[in-house]
Amino acid sequence: MADVLPNAILEICVVVGASDEKLKEICQAVQKDVAQLHNCLSPEVRSAHVPPFITRDIPHCGHIAPSFTRTPRHRSFRRKKDFKHATSGISSTNAGHKEPQTEEISIPNNIDLQGLPQLCFPGELQIETEPREDHYHYLVFTDVFGTRTYGVVVQFYRPIQEGNSFPNGQAHWDAAVQKSRMSLYAPFSICVISKFPYFTAFKDSLSCLTMQVKSCHQVDFDHKVHQFAANLALVPSPPPGTLHLVFNLKPLQIVLPSKEDPKYPTVDLDLHIPFLCFKPECILKILTCFLIEQRIVLLSADWALLTLVAECFILYLHPLQWQHTYVPILSKGMMDFLMAPTAFLMGCHIDYFNNINSEIEGLILVNIDEGTIKSSDLSDIKIDMPEIPLEAAECFLQRTESLQLYYDLELSHLGSSTDISELRLRRREWQQNLNFQIQQISLELMVNIFREVSDFLNYEYRVFNSEEFLKTRTNSDRSFYKKVLETYIFHSFLKARLSGKMDAFSYAELTSCSENDRGKMLASPRRPTMEEMAMKRERNSDFFMIKRLVASMPNLPVDTLHDFSIVHLSTGKNKHENALKKSMKSTRFKLPEFSCPLTHSGVIDWYTEFTILLSKAMSSTGPENSSLLARYYYLRGLAYLMQEKFQEALSDFQNLYKTDRDIFPKQLVKKVIGAMSPIQRKHASRKPELKRLISIMLEKEGDMTASDEHVKTFQLPKTHMHQDDFLKRVQESGIVKDVDTILRLFDALTIGHLKQIDPETFKDFYNFWKESETEAQEVNLPLEVIERLDKNECVYKLSSSVKTNYGVGKIALTQKRLFLLIEGRPGYVEIAKFRDILELENISVMFFPLRIPALKIKTPHKEPFIGNLKNERDLWLLIVKEMWAGRKMADKHKDPQYIQQALTNVLLMDAVVGCMQSPRAIYAASRLAYFDRMKNMVLPKTTSETLKHKVNPSAGQTSPQAVNALLYTPGHLVHLEEDENANPILWCALSEGKVVLFNAKTWSIQQHCIQVGNSKLNCMLAVEFSQVWVGSQDSSVYIINTHSMSCNKQLTEHFSDVTDMVLEDKCSKFSQKQVYSCSLDGRVICWDVHTLEIKTNFQLSNCHKLTSIKLHNSMLWCCIGDALLEVKKNGQLLRKVTLLENPKGSYVQFSSFLVFLEENQLVTACADKGEVCIWDLKDLSQPLQNIQLQACNSINCMIRVKNQLWIGGKGSDKMRGKIYVVDTIKCRVEKELVAHVDMVRALCSIEDKYVVSGAGKEDGKVAIWNVGFTS
Repeated sequence: MADVLPNAILEICVVVGASDEKLKEICQAVQKDVAQLHNCLSPEVRSAHVPPFITRDIPHCGHIAPSFTRTPRHRSFRRKKDFKHATSGISSTNAGHKEPQTEEISIPNNIDLQGLPQLCFPGELQIETEPREDHYHYLVFTDVFGTRTYGVVVQFYRPIQEGNSFPNGQAHWDAAVQKSRMSLYAPFSICVISKFPYFTAFKDSLSCLTMQVKSCHQVDFDHKVHQFAANLALVPSPPPGTLHLVFNLKPLQIVLPSKEDPKYPTVDLDLHIPFLCFKPECILKILTCFLIEQRIVLLSADWALLTLVAECFILYLHPLQWQHTYVPILSKGMMDFLMAPTAFLMGCHIDYFNNINSEIEGLILVNIDEGTIKSSDLSDIKIDMPEIPLEAAECFLQRTESLQLYYDLELSHLGSSTDISELRLRRREWQQNLNFQIQQISLELMVNIFREVSDFLNYEYRVFNSEEFLKTRTNSDRSFYKKVLETYIFHSFLKARLSGKMDAFSYAELTSCSENDRGKMLASPRRPTMEEMAMKRERNSDFFMIKRLVASMPNLPVDTLHDFSIVHLSTGKNKHENALKKSMKSTRFKLPEFSCPLTHSGVIDWYTEFTILLSKAMSSTGPENSSLLARYYYLRGLAYLMQEKFQEALSDFQNLYKTDRDIFPKQLVKKVIGAMSPIQRKHASRKPELKRLISIMLEKEGDMTASDEHVKTFQLPKTHMHQDDFLKRVQESGIVKDVDTILRLFDALTIGHLKQIDPETFKDFYNFWKESETEAQEVNLPLEVIERLDKNECVYKLSSSVKTNYGVGKIALTQKRLFLLIEGRPGYVEIAKFRDILELENISVMFFPLRIPALKIKTPHKEPFIGNLKNERDLWLLIVKEMWAGRKMADKHKDPQYIQQALTNVLLMDAVVGCMQSPRAIYAASRLAYFDRMKNMVLPKTTSETLKHKVNPSAGQTSPQAVNALLYTPGHLVHLEEDENANPILWCALSEGKVVLFNAKTWSIQQHCIQVGNSKLNCMLAVEFSQVWVGSQDSSVYIINTHSMSCNKQLTEHFSDVTDMVLEDKCSKFSQKQVYSCSLDGRVICWDVHTLEIKTNFQLSNCHKLTSIKLHNSMLWCCIGDALLEVKKNGQLLRKVTLLENPKGSYVQFSSFLVFLEENQLVTACADKGEVCIWDLKDLSQPLQNIQLQACNSINCMIRVKNQLWIGGKGSDKMRGKIYVVDTIKCRVEKELVAHVDMVRALCSIEDKYVVSGAGKEDGKVAIWNVGFTS
């Protein structure tokens, strides 16, 4: 048996009280002088109970290495052994007593037994003549690494009576009080310490214990506490999810709640306590003190409330974390801790309020009993306390109004229950629901405060542009953000964001984003849209109405509102009524009854019964409830470990990959494998899945460079920059990410001098760019102008006020058009949409005696526009020409991203001219006119007619990534109005484990990235509506849940790149679906879709390049490079297809193939030349027909759509990505399509209406093609 259960809920159980000697003295003194009763005693540790409690009866022979179960421990604590008292008939004169025996026990590293007694008795320890009511309070310990340990303490009284003697110098404890003596009661405390914050569970457990130990003999007392601790040491902490554990400690059932989500901490307390103590406005002030890291002191007359309230506020901050000193309870001897100069969170008794208030400066005093917050009075200068941003605060206050905080109101319509278990269950369910609501509300608050931070992050260089972030805050909020940005709590928050951590904040931010918001997150440069301007005007209109109403009340603060929208986390589906709905119904699993007394064999029997109960629960749980199955596997794995059944434990942990890999205990599994003997490891390796698991766990991490977790603040350069350094600086600044654009910018800024840029030039360029950005943000268009523009249009540039033939005003540029913003009487006159421009011309307008430079714009059916732009004319000519060319290119190539690129180019032109201020400025800016130079690039007519649209999965990245696989899923057939993921979706698998999703109706981005591993992704397969399987170069198959859009399952049985997958659907409700997956090393595995168990698997002989598989007539066809194999489902070879390339005997390399069922034909494509062969499946000796593809170097992929064969490959000309459309009936090429600058790597069909192609990394785009009419 392993010594200590991993993740056991008990670390140590300590009994604290006065020593026997002190009790003897006070007992004797009180009988003589009652006044001695009020003397205070010093508490000390009377006994400590630490796992392991049971050791092996018979020493283990052979290999013993149970080190994986041990907790790091330090110095020993010497405690007295249980002393067997003689029978009551033995008198005190018995001289046969020995000295008290002691034994050594090891104490966990993070437990300080010397300081524990005063925390268990933070007040005073006195003997009483009457027992007082039991009192509970809670402790939190933090070690030097920031790891927290939690304690629950019960104080209770036991009767003491001085007998005729004190055997062995110890007071004799007797529950029977003698009438001739005064009844005395001694206070004791029992403290349960755990790595987990199970405040309620341990309070319930101690309540059961104190019932038994208050009046028992000392021997029984020690035994019962020991037995209690030993029982708790058997109990594991439940893994994250909806499975709660329940165990019996008579008379109560104790519930151990799990984390409902791995992204949330464990919550086992009443989160609404602060709402009962403080008004919501006061809660916001206290949260502000946490966010700006003040020295906070909580005060209350109830020791329990100090820790509970502190824990609630720490949970409200989640996922932001309090990282400073945290001591929720200060005893009398620890008050000097409050003199610490740095930020802290501490708690003390309300009796010390006046002393603290008058003697220590700079403290925030939070009076829990009165519900107030104030700063200490000693300081002459009051602490500057900013307000939480207004709209975030208003949303919080509005949401808290809906909370039902009083349980009695829930009971008003219910009858009285006679079952205490039912009452406790009902109360717990109500509390869990309320806790969930409060967690959602507090998370919304954090998201609404910090959601725009991501707009100012540069993930590649880990830079946060704090100055620009502060500039975009309103005046009233700026002081709040200035203070917050300087804190450790915010710095840690930034580190998590820059590291791509998917915590509760990230998930909430993502799910609360609309489709338009997700698109805007990737757009650069960003400007306010017309829709946002209209909303801003509406809010300001409402605000000024309020301002007029409160004008007569000068004490009411009035300020401008935010420009960002507040988001409710529940509005992802626009269903406000579901805002506070509980996520998932929890399941309770009851642990076996504890045996007494506890023995080695009894512990083994307990864990054996535990595994039997878990196995029964698993057998009644269907594979569709994989989340619950995963929790059972996890717990059974722990139970097997305690029985030293390592192979069974590893099998259960291995199954977590298939049910929920998020709870896979990687470090524990590594320790278990390390603890196994060579014989045990060899025996386990006979199972292929365990052999793979062991090999993965034993793989060395390698000399991987530690990831950089620093957060940099963008700073302007101070030295000259060559091209590479300039590239890095521009990307850090967030101005542009695209490498080619930055290189053109470098060329423009270095016109006429050495190819390096001095700091002053960079500073001037950067400042002009940011000033232009600020001016665009401050553009305030009249409502009648906003109504004339599209809701997603943005104003990117305004000219100076100029005279035109349309009137006097400013020329405004959006991504779609030019318009004149007429001055004086505000008005709108459209100049031209970019796609309608016919001609641009530089002219001079005579204004005697001067000729004024002007710009002439011709459009159809309209008088030409003439604007007297004077010295701005040449720049505006460049800008309009680039936007005109960008629009023409976007229309021609069906790629809307060209417009965004053109906008970036013209704004860079503007900044170059603005910073250079020299005659060569216009020429320099012209080097950025990329589209104006490319506008005459010819796109073949057939391509232009067939091409429908283009999207860029690599948008927002510094460089394109190859699109390795494509998949279309049609969406759900029900609940379309409720589920955003019900839309048809195009899945794009990229390198580095990224899967990007597009809405196949609007072609807007649906989800920017689902991360599945870190390697190249080779293939994807839709399995039912709820699963998408992804094959990776890292030899794993990842399973994405299409409802949660997350990956928490992984199949790891392959040993090489997973290259292809195929679904076998037997179309019978009684038969299970199966998926065949293959890997590069020639292994084929058949999976049961529902259970994810391996049905069959085989290895192709002499195969080192298995690239694809297909199913045809219950036979598998496998492409192994120079041959195609037809094999049975058990791997037995039936036929082999090869094609001689030359008489010397070398064979053609096949890249892909298709099987035509109706025609009984096989179609093969050559990997190193443009040739397609059609074979008769009845005679595979020679192909029936060869189809030569013109100007094609290689073929990469093929699909069949109706009677067409779409072939993607690499061309021999400059446009290397080519698609050939072949008529399968006439066996000839109908179309040759060119739309990618790199090879076509993937093709997929969308309901036979469209074909989607993905290109290599030099292009990185996805093209959507019309299939059109076929014969």
